[in-house]
Amino acid sequence: MPATLEQKSAAPTNPNSPDRKFPLERTRNIGIAAHIDAGKTTLTERILFYTGMIHKIGEVHEGTTVTDWMEQERERGITITSAATTCAWMQKPEEGVYKMFEGIKMRVNIIDTPGHVDFTAEVERSLRVLDGAIAVFDAVAGVQPQSETVWRQANKYLVPRIAFINKMDRVGADFDMSIDSMRKKLGANAWPILIPLGKEDYLKGQLDVVNRKAVFYLDDDSMGSVYEVRDIPEENKAQVDKAYADLVEAISNIDDEVAEAVLEEKPITPQMLKAGIRRQTIANKFVPVVGGSAFKNKGVQYLVDAVVDYLPGPLDIPPAVGMEPDTHEKMEAPTDDKGKFCSLAFKLWSDPFVGKLVFFRVYSGKLSKGDNVYNPRTNKRERISRLIQIQADKREDIDTCFSGDIAAIVGIKNITTGDTLCDEDFPILLEPPSFPDPVISMAIEPKTKQDQEKMGVALQRLSEEDPTFKVFTHEDTGQTIIAGMGELHLEIIRDRMLREFKVDANAGKPQIAYRETITAPADGEGKLIKQSGGRGQYGHVIIKVQPNERGKGITVENKVVGGNIPKEYIPACKKGIEEAMRNGVVGGYEVIDANVDIVDGSYHDVDSNEMAFKLAAIFAVKDAFKKAKPILLEPIMKVENATPEEYQGDIMGDLQRRRGKIGSMESKGNLMMINAEVPLAEMFGYATAIRSLSKGRSSYSMEPSHFEQVPAQLVAAVLDQKETK
Repeated sequence: MPATLEQKSAAPTNPNSPDRKFPLERTRNIGIAAHIDAGKTTLTERILFYTGMIHKIGEVHEGTTVTDWMEQERERGITITSAATTCAWMQKPEEGVYKMFEGIKMRVNIIDTPGHVDFTAEVERSLRVLDGAIAVFDAVAGVQPQSETVWRQANKYLVPRIAFINKMDRVGADFDMSIDSMRKKLGANAWPILIPLGKEDYLKGQLDVVNRKAVFYLDDDSMGSVYEVRDIPEENKAQVDKAYADLVEAISNIDDEVAEAVLEEKPITPQMLKAGIRRQTIANKFVPVVGGSAFKNKGVQYLVDAVVDYLPGPLDIPPAVGMEPDTHEKMEAPTDDKGKFCSLAFKLWSDPFVGKLVFFRVYSGKLSKGDNVYNPRTNKRERISRLIQIQADKREDIDTCFSGDIAAIVGIKNITTGDTLCDEDFPILLEPPSFPDPVISMAIEPKTKQDQEKMGVALQRLSEEDPTFKVFTHEDTGQTIIAGMGELHLEIIRDRMLREFKVDANAGKPQIAYRETITAPADGEGKLIKQSGGRGQYGHVIIKVQPNERGKGITVENKVVGGNIPKEYIPACKKGIEEAMRNGVVGGYEVIDANVDIVDGSYHDVDSNEMAFKLAAIFAVKDAFKKAKPILLEPIMKVENATPEEYQGDIMGDLQRRRGKIGSMESKGNLMMINAEVPLAEMFGYATAIRSLSKGRSSYSMEPSHFEQVPAQLVAAVLDQKETK
């Protein structure tokens, strides 16, 4: 490794413990994220094979992959839960090719995430703890709706990424179109560094733009392990020269060192260009693009080289930022093995072999078996009895994990996703990942009385693991309600209850998670006066409510002056207001996007107490909401439909019958891509409907978009439906 690069990636004092196998600068924590069926799991399988972690490549369609180990994943051919795995990679020396970390063994921790929108929480929590990501795109479809969601999530957590345009072996694959759609739809500053050599049946390898070489992967029994680096074929020289000039120009526009060399007309060496690409990728200003085919074993090794060369190690990213639990002052946890221990628990999982697992990312310090960890949320200490690391499909016990590592603790209690685990004398709260609210719910009951208790345990365990899965009891009917991100999500939950917990359950029809909001400002007054001999109850609250802008949620402000409501009763008033928001006045649905100001009230020296003011605040909210023109809101889904042109009219007509608004249409090859916004209430059974409309040739994907007002003529039907349940 050149000294200059080592100096840049290492801190002034060595942050590495002498006991660790791989120094921090040789560690990469990456995620693989993309739309459904873009090839994430297939790519992970190839990386594990080429790094020597597995000796036989598993296939999704055969149900033999390492990271999709759940029965439900193997049956359906989809990823449901993100899987963490560790492998080692060494860049091979190749004649005439410059590699930044040539001949140095690197550790790569990989998390394979789901693509289906119902499991978006898995992507969210993985990106929160990763240093970099490979965003995988389908070369035929380009950027798809869930690709946009994943990209937005990566932007939110400032995760540098490399794009892999996969499936270049498929009919209709178009590398340039895919890059163009990244620039247009994602606003990505994306430029190719490895261009596929050929496409469809003629895909032979890759053109290395930085080194100006061609890589040919041999079609033999070695599963793509053997490849040759040659000079660029004559017919591809002009293409590579143009791509090289574009790449240098793109980097020089954002990188001072490369720009200086261009202005001074110095030769741009591969070392200089690679260092510039690395700096700007880590700064989130540039996205290197690689083309290939994971399934046909072409291009994966050079993609892993690009991960090592361009994606950051734990030392290349800013220190983790949290806050002091009591004072809420900003605190930093720099990446250093010798620092105080600080980590984030990002995933809980019930493993069939070892029991309850807590996956965590260490940001600072180290953790060994027998150490105590402190959870600032619960103020509890726990002793670590067992640490494991997942090595491909094996679970390996380890004695110590260091900063920058991803590992799992076995058997820890009182923990939820997003908790910080740290040293007791270094209390810090790291920001947990944020999760969307469930959009769909259904009633569930065990088939036999004996299963009642087992069902309670199963639902509790599953809701601990999955922050987007909620369980609650309906106040009026006493039914157990489960809520999640979609029909598939709830179907998988029921399937897991049966297989893992042996609970067979009946479920009602899925229910939509409607919401309520207000459209006008209003005043409200609530009084509680009870006199029944002896000490009574007295609370009196006056409030003003007004609509909040969309997405701002509920805000409550105390504007009482002159002590008309004593300070000690304000928290009780706020509690009452929050409780009242759970049940609106239109149909008893949760209220969103409203501001409440507590403006006045009165109290009694003897009879006032917290409970009286809490109830008075609830009455005041109900009073104000009735006058504030409340409306019912329904979840709207963003739907993308891919259909052959001959079925376009039928599909569009069907979407419009479902109250859909057609947004845009574009043709991709022989398919029409129809984008629409459709109410979730109209999307039940849609998969079956489009199969029959298009003789099985159309496909669709959908994801939650926003809430919109329910049309006036449908409100009564929604409320009647609720009454009959």
